[in-house]
Amino acid sequence: MKNMSVVLVLLLVAVTMLIISFNNTDSQLEDKKITQSLAVNDLKSNAAINSIGDIPLPEGFERIEVEQGSFAEWLRNIKLRKDNTVYLYNGEPKDRQDMHYRVLDISTGSKDLQQCADCIMRLQAEYYFERKEYSKINFPGGDGTEYNFEAYAQKHNFCHTHECLLKFLETVFSYCGTYTIEKMTKHVRINEMQVADVFLRAGSPGHAMIVTDMAVNKATGRKIYLLAQGYMPAQDMHIVINPTNSSLSPWYEVNDALNIITPGWIFNPDQLRR
Repeated sequence: MKNMSVVLVLLLVAVTMLIISFNNTDSQLEDKKITQSLAVNDLKSNAAINSIGDIPLPEGFERIEVEQGSFAEWLRNIKLRKDNTVYLYNGEPKDRQDMHYRVLDISTGSKDLQQCADCIMRLQAEYYFERKEYSKINFPGGDGTEYNFEAYAQKHNFCHTHECLLKFLETVFSYCGTYTIEKMTKHVRINEMQVADVFLRAGSPGHAMIVTDMAVNKATGRKIYLLAQGYMPAQDMHIVINPTNSSLSPWYEVNDALNIITPGWIFNPDQLRR
């Protein structure tokens, strides 16, 4: 009888484990279906987001008007990569891939040069390069030297190719930085924000981010904006998430908050510049 009881207990345990196993398998299959469904939906959503101007708006908001042909309009039309991985200059993926929303389709280079302020200079340089306004691609160095692309081109057989531009910018990135952006800009009030304004903390360490798009709710007057950055080490430029408001992310609200908390840096409203 004792042996029979042991056998019955073992059979009961075995049956219970089988039931749990089947339930877990069903649960895992259901979780997998949900994950696959979300992934498909996300891919469908990604397919419609080809540029910064395609990034969805919260309900009730519409993009603010910007001047045709302006740097602001150019920023809004920057293409976004289908591969949403942020890579470092050496081709390795960045450790944290959960702090950005989308990656800008702009090269980083193979050297650890194009960092935060450099990205802002790169964007401005690309804008003027497309317009063939080469003399406006001009950046003051820390020692007072002016780095001008037209002057550079003349010294290099009047080379105005994009390859020459990137070679020129390597020199700029080596000798210019956040203090360059400070020299090129002026303070602006947070409630007067416009597309292409920058948040800047000059120094070492310092940081810089650029406003790439804005929208307004005309019924309430609320304004929101997107921020893009490069970082250290040199890496792909990307639209950052809003770590303090997941329901609004990647958008940030223009308000009187004491701090603008972004992934990796905290600015205050007085650090907005134009």
